Amino acid sequence: MKTFQILGLLLTYPEGTIYEASNDLMQVLKAEEILPKKHIEQIENFFILQKEMNILDAQEEYVATFDRGRAHALHLFEHIHGESRDRGQAMVDLATTYAEKAMYIDDNSELPDYLPLFLEFLSRCEPQEAMQLLGETVDVIAVIGRKLKKRKSTYHAVFAALEALSAVKADDIKVSKALEVPDSDPQDLGALDEEWEEKAAFTGDPLVDAMTASGDCNTCNAFPNATDTMQQMMQDTSASKPNVGAV
Repeated sequence: MKTFQILGLLLTYPEGTIYEASNDLMQVLKAEEILPKKHIEQIENFFILQKEMNILDAQEEYVATFDRGRAHALHLFEHIHGESRDRGQAMVDLATTYAEKAMYIDDNSELPDYLPLFLEFLSRCEPQEAMQLLGETVDVIAVIGRKLKKRKSTYHAVFAALEALSAVKADDIKVSKALEVPDSDPQDLGALDEEWEEKAAFTGDPLVDAMTASGDCNTCNAFPNATDTMQQMMQDTSASKPNVGAV
């Protein structure tokens, strides 16, 4: 399902090519019909707002949003393990799980817990299975989304869409407790270092559990090379001609 792949693309560093293909990407979202209409409209509005921005401004906003501290980090284990040793083992376990499905990550690739990479994996699974797997990360996704909404970030629409696709609802109690932890806004390198040293908001390994506990995932179509760039994936998507109503 390319819906997951497209949402992952929107969480990568902004490139003009992605927004130039927005009409094609929107056609795919509408054709697959797994994302509720409300969220399709929000994603369409996201495209409009991003295209209105100067590309350099969009890139600067992206860095300020996702690369400046842990609050909105796109590496899911940051919210679970922080920089503890447990995160390293979780990475190994997840990479091993990917390899079992012929999804190989080399030393120059993104880390296994990078959200767009996880969404690329889900795009190769059957819809219901992908939604179940996404549900194992929904608490983290919900917290990031709520924080982005509070700061009136356009990226909130992407996280709201992911939450809507999850087979299970976020745990309101866990999410509320995580949101009680105040976010800092690092203004210099020292403050940024302190931000990354803060304790993670969650405990447990929901992403690893998602990939290992639900069975053999035989419905997932393993893809041979996970090191393709996000831009290449976008080009593959925009080049396709969706059949209306096809899943």
